[in-house]
Amino acid sequence: MSVGTSSAPGAQDAGSPPAASRQPGDLAGLGIDPDMLPDGLVVADEQGRVVCFNAAAERITAVRARDALGQPLEKALPLEDLEGRRWWQLTDPYGGLAIRVGQPERNLLLPGGREVLVSARYVRTRPTGPLRRLVVTLRDTEARRRTERSHAELIATVAHELRSPLTSVKGFTATLLAKWERFTDDQKRLMLETVDADADRVTRLIAELLDISRIDSGRLEVRRQPVDIGAAVGRHIQSYVAAGQPADRFLLRVQQPLPDLWADPDKIDQVLSNLLENAVRHGEGTVTIDVTATASPREGEDIGTSVTVSDEGPGIPEESMNRVFTRFWRGSKRGGTGLGLYIVKGIVEAHGGTITVGRAPGAGAEFRFTLPVSAPAYLA
Repeated sequence: MSVGTSSAPGAQDAGSPPAASRQPGDLAGLGIDPDMLPDGLVVADEQGRVVCFNAAAERITAVRARDALGQPLEKALPLEDLEGRRWWQLTDPYGGLAIRVGQPERNLLLPGGREVLVSARYVRTRPTGPLRRLVVTLRDTEARRRTERSHAELIATVAHELRSPLTSVKGFTATLLAKWERFTDDQKRLMLETVDADADRVTRLIAELLDISRIDSGRLEVRRQPVDIGAAVGRHIQSYVAAGQPADRFLLRVQQPLPDLWADPDKIDQVLSNLLENAVRHGEGTVTIDVTATASPREGEDIGTSVTVSDEGPGIPEESMNRVFTRFWRGSKRGGTGLGLYIVKGIVEAHGGTITVGRAPGAGAEFRFTLPVSAPAYLA
């Protein structure tokens, strides 16, 4: 434990409180072990000496708790702002304005120049009374940096994907407006069809971005209705055949009877569209779709519905399988934004289901998602 009495030099100086009073009473009263907190926690008493230095604070600062306990806060946690000013002298929590209640989170520097996110809370005996406790929280900046890098990568990907269709739309419309009379009807039709296709591409990309935003914020809405999953797969196959794919490239096997499935039909269509497109574009040979009844992924339900999409292509390398459902994963020589499978996973999980990837019997890729039936209570 990092909290408690300490044998650090000066811990029992005349200016220090007795060891028995150097427990962070608020945490102890709640039965919370400070070492279990995910963020660094440093607590100083009314005289500015450290009485709590948890395990996360040790990890973030590389300072041992036994070396910090009992020491003056500015010595145990020497922080500087980005301009090199000593933070505790600058903010003066013990001698500054008595109306202050704390310091907002900001980037500060540890010795050696390592950045850390620091916030402070001033605990007073009364609103403008003397400081009884100074509670400091520390957070590593690495998680924030990863988030910022992810957002920057998303922006760069979106900008790249938008540039091509918008350039095409702008070029064709400008050409048509400037030289309308010079083109034949067939040429005009071809240009307008290209503009229409590129506009659809932009619309799909914007829809993907909205889906990602809702998935990340936990706001993806699922409007459940009865869904005939076998018929839904059949419609997607028919659209591929109508677009020129040979009918014998698809094999649909539906086990009967299937349980009644309640799901969001539009979002299930989105999942099927992504998985089938992935198999057709990147796989080879026959694309096999198996729809079966299976154990439900939801506790308290006995049965669910499983859909497996497999192909006979080269498959996905073993080392890449744990990254398939992450943002921007494209694999080798794969086009697109790399967001489709991330969205598929988010939709399936929003339904309470699960999705896995593996190797098909024919050595290609195999995606399998399982949904609970999620029947309304009045049908139970």
